[in-house]
Amino acid sequence: MKAEIHPKYVEVNVHCACGETYTTRSTKDAEIRLEICSKCHPFFTGKQKLVDSAGRVERFKQKYGEVKRKKKVTASN
Repeated sequence: MKAEIHPKYVEVNVHCACGETYTTRSTKDAEIRLEICSKCHPFFTGKQKLVDSAGRVERFKQKYGEVKRKKKVTASN
């Protein structure tokens, strides 16, 4: 490997919005701030936040109207 073409790989502190802090290595010199990490993500914790998804399609159709698709015309032999 050539010495001067690669970025520096340094230790940085990572801070999550939940308060979790840890150290990792990165090419970014400043600290990294996250909104969500493995300590607070629902996939890893098993605690799902219930989101009301009922009616999403209806609200979309109401807002943007019904989309009518054109029939695909095929050439007959």
